[in-house]
Amino acid sequence: MVAIQTTNTLGNLEKHPWIWQGYKICYTVQGEGQPLVLIHGFGASVGHWRKNIPVLAAQGYRVFALDLLGFGDSEKPVLDYTLELWEQQLGDFWQEFIQVPTVWVGNSIGGLLSLMLLTDHPEMGRGGVLINCAGGLNHRPDELNFPLRVIMGTFTKVVNSQITGPFLFNMIRQKSRIRNTLYQVYCDRTAVTDELVEMLYRPSCDPNAQKVFASILSAPPGPSPQALLPHLNHPLLVLWGENDPWTPIQGAKIYQQLAECQDSVTFHSIPRAGHCPHDEKPEQVNQFISQWLQELPES
Repeated sequence: MVAIQTTNTLGNLEKHPWIWQGYKICYTVQGEGQPLVLIHGFGASVGHWRKNIPVLAAQGYRVFALDLLGFGDSEKPVLDYTLELWEQQLGDFWQEFIQVPTVWVGNSIGGLLSLMLLTDHPEMGRGGVLINCAGGLNHRPDELNFPLRVIMGTFTKVVNSQITGPFLFNMIRQKSRIRNTLYQVYCDRTAVTDELVEMLYRPSCDPNAQKVFASILSAPPGPSPQALLPHLNHPLLVLWGENDPWTPIQGAKIYQQLAECQDSVTFHSIPRAGHCPHDEKPEQVNQFISQWLQELPES
């Protein structure tokens, strides 16, 4: 694994390539100080943190973000994608560039990956920030009623078909459909900008993007937060957009209960925000993170 020094830019984010297991990974870094690593959710990339990275860096932190393998500007090899694969990527990134206890910040599946890193590799962690944390990479069979299990099973077969899979993917990745999906998960439609739509659309044009999409949708769900949280020994900040249809606020109950009985867990709900409050309500999210970081015990 080697770092390459050439760069390009996305808005005010300077992007660098890093070679991991022979694949090109895109990452960005700003600022100096205690390290933070920001981990995006499904279909997103480092650009989804464009409203957070400069603010946190200006407050005295060294802020990293990277595109998970298969997303954004990172390479898209045909593999069996799992949370454990990305956990290994993030752990190796930490070993390559950081090597001191770090605050892991994640949205959606990035939140679940943050929780995995904190519990599986406690030496890498100083604390974690979970933003609308996913319960798994995919739904577990016991989470779906009988008709929905059949529907999802059929959908998975269609997505993985060499005939119907590419057709379905080309339908899903149309800019108009991306925009409509964002309208479902963002309360504030003005936050759904052309820049955001393009950010999600462009990687879908890369070679193998459809095969990555199919692999992820048929992947195992991975560990659940319920299984991980009993092993957590680091401070945790949990932020939740109240109007999220994908990971509804009801799913945050386990974190709210922990916050009521453990000083090490802090919970804040964010009104009129959906699945991605760090992008939709960045001022509130940045303020919550900044305040929590200031109160974080020294490692």
